[in-house]
Amino acid sequence: MPEPTARQGQPSVLSNERAGRRKVVVGEVISNRMHKTIVVEAVRKKSHRLYGRVVSQGKKFYAHDEKNEARVGDVVRLEETRPLSKLKRWRLKEIIRKTALVPETTIGAQTGQ
Repeated sequence: MPEPTARQGQPSVLSNERAGRRKVVVGEVISNRMHKTIVVEAVRKKSHRLYGRVVSQGKKFYAHDEKNEARVGDVVRLEETRPLSKLKRWRLKEIIRKTALVPETTIGAQTGQ
């Protein structure tokens, strides 16, 4: 089927439909120990079909972080992308909320020794 012609400067409607929409996931960073890779856990809460109790279901996603800017505890938005490695199918789109890190103190400094 031939593609409909587009006016100058306007993309055709058919080409936009072919591109599709990429899936987006929001979750919390649980690991950033790998180079340019983060592990994000997205938690879904749903009602149990028999008992009605709210049950949390978590899923881990390995995502590409080009600038190594995400830290553990950050809430991030991931976007689906082509396979980048054996496990990485997602890319960091934005950091929604940065975590507030508490400075580490040694045990001797806390007790005043």
